[in-house]
Amino acid sequence: MRTAYSVETVRAAEHELMARLPEGTLMRRAAAGLAAVCAGLLGRVYGARVVLLVGPGDNGGDALYAGARLARRGAGVTAVPMDPQRMHPGGLAALRGAGGTVAAAVPVRADLVVDGLLGIGGRGGLRPPAAALVERIPAGAVVVAADLPSGVDADTGEVAVAAVRADVTVTFGAYKPGLLIDPGAERAGAVRLVDIGLALPAPDAQALQHADVARLLPEPGAASDKYRRGVVGIVAGSARYPGAAVLAVAGALRGGAGAVRYVGPAAVGQAVLARYPETLIGRGRVQAWVIGPGLGDERGPEVLADPVPVLVDADGLRGLDPGAVRARTAPTLLTPHAGEAAALLGVRREEVEAGRLAAVRALARRYGATVLLKGSTTLVCDGGVVRVNPTGTPWLATAGSGDVLSGLAGSLLAAGLSAPDAASVAAYLHGLAARRAASGAPLLAHEVAEALPSAWRDVRTP
Repeated sequence: MRTAYSVETVRAAEHELMARLPEGTLMRRAAAGLAAVCAGLLGRVYGARVVLLVGPGDNGGDALYAGARLARRGAGVTAVPMDPQRMHPGGLAALRGAGGTVAAAVPVRADLVVDGLLGIGGRGGLRPPAAALVERIPAGAVVVAADLPSGVDADTGEVAVAAVRADVTVTFGAYKPGLLIDPGAERAGAVRLVDIGLALPAPDAQALQHADVARLLPEPGAASDKYRRGVVGIVAGSARYPGAAVLAVAGALRGGAGAVRYVGPAAVGQAVLARYPETLIGRGRVQAWVIGPGLGDERGPEVLADPVPVLVDADGLRGLDPGAVRARTAPTLLTPHAGEAAALLGVRREEVEAGRLAAVRALARRYGATVLLKGSTTLVCDGGVVRVNPTGTPWLATAGSGDVLSGLAGSLLAAGLSAPDAASVAAYLHGLAARRAASGAPLLAHEVAEALPSAWRDVRTP
């Protein structure tokens, strides 16, 4: 599992370790890791042109010491400071001692540029002096961010004004939430972690990997039947949106539950049966409910009163009463996109999209529920550690894909997973299936559902 930690947590761990080590040890460890990644990206270090964008803090020192290591291997290294009077003295001496130079302007040509301007302490986006340097990064140069792309908020991934867009980010000691959550994640590029020896407590965010998902997937035993495996009820679809029910059922059938029961308009039920004859029709025994996809203005049964897990999506979220959700004794999973989340919180959609981490935490607190916030970075929060989904593709932004996700997550709830686990596993498999189905081209929602068994097997393969 990939775990991420807040700036406060990382700083505390750094200070604790620095008190037990000779001065400068952590910076030298970070610089060594940064230089090694840069050397690997360059391939041939001797004769390469490297530019360091240097800020006044420790992040600038990391860049300078890394530049010194590259200069000793024959690279031509030029440091361009944001403030010439505030460069890290030890790093500057090391760079000059290795043959590196300092310039007032960014060279017009470079093979690799190291962003050492702000690091994890930066807040509020790039200030004019830093932005001016970033604007002059030579076209075609590989951009490597030291610890965090400058301008990205390390704790949230928010970008207030502008930020460096890195090809690779070399982060020190621990992942930061802003490296995993858009828009920061999109600016980080590929993220490499350099271990500098920090002892860290419980994380602030985490991202599941294949092995984590594999451990959570339901697996039938010899004595299993459809009821022991779980039955999920789907309340979805309407005369206007019949396909939503078909797609939600498609996702549910591939989610590990023993059976799927559809409850809704008869005509829609016939459409579901025509595509999936294994579906049960009408109310009956269930271990979890999914309500909302494609309901339009119609109202489904009051499933929130049932003492089983309930997933609420799409039209089911409109006018949802926080008190009614908080009063439930069984788990509730809400799966809004940014627009629906904005309506639930009474804010603008742009506010949710710019501050996804704050939004998902606020929703979890307000409704006392687990929340899966869909989007470029899907987040899951139950009031504790936030889970960040690492899979997916922009091609998932297509009509009906959310219906498939809801059915899948509801099926996992019925199979016995907790709400945070069901949401996290569903998002992971859904994103992985979409990658496989798209292969770089547009895809349809039903193709995501059809690719779920392949994604499931991929996760389970050692």
